Amino acid sequence: MLTKSQAKNFFVIGTVLCSAAFVLLTIDTFRRIPKQTNQAEMTPEVVRGKHLFDRNNCMGCHTILGEGAYYAPELTKVWERRGEIFIKSMLRDPQAMYPKDRKMTNYHFTEDEINDLTAFLRWVGTMDLNGFPPKPDLAQPVKAESVHLAMTQPAVYGQVCVACHTLQGSGGTVGPALDGIGARRDSEYLTSWLKDPFVLKSDSKMPKLPLTDEQIQELVAYLSQIK
Repeated sequence: MLTKSQAKNFFVIGTVLCSAAFVLLTIDTFRRIPKQTNQAEMTPEVVRGKHLFDRNNCMGCHTILGEGAYYAPELTKVWERRGEIFIKSMLRDPQAMYPKDRKMTNYHFTEDEINDLTAFLRWVGTMDLNGFPPKPDLAQPVKAESVHLAMTQPAVYGQVCVACHTLQGSGGTVGPALDGIGARRDSEYLTSWLKDPFVLKSDSKMPKLPLTDEQIQELVAYLSQIK
């Protein structure tokens, strides 16, 4: 048993040591913030995008950096999951990306505003958050080797195509499954479709995506192997 004076000393010394440790850890945390948040990459576009994000109350539906609502997808790592093409297309017209399915409001952002919001989401996605948030346990894009394909799956497929299409049971369900697409459609058709689906089908549910010629070529080469 501790005497009264020993208990008092234990309490005082313990409080002082714990307080000192707390102060030192706080100082260390603040010292790490500029590097871990890539503060040097906080461009004017990123700042404008953050203000635009706040003005439109995006956190009323989305969660970012652990704050916000859980009605809509988490956005901290959306750049990693979806990439520039998908993000910008969603911001231009959510309904076009998911006809009769997406509940996100079309804010009719200008191209400059879309660029600013995209820059903000990209900057957030590059932060070192010590593993936060953990990767969700969702269906992942099928890897090339699992379907015995010679060509590696293009990055744009895993970011954009998989959001709407399934392949061997993995992916979205808005569009048709892509199993056997290479046997059903030739490269000429696939190229035309990816450039502008509405040229081939006026009531297409797939929007015209801002894909580069190189991305279209990669996708056509990849999809043509799926037979």
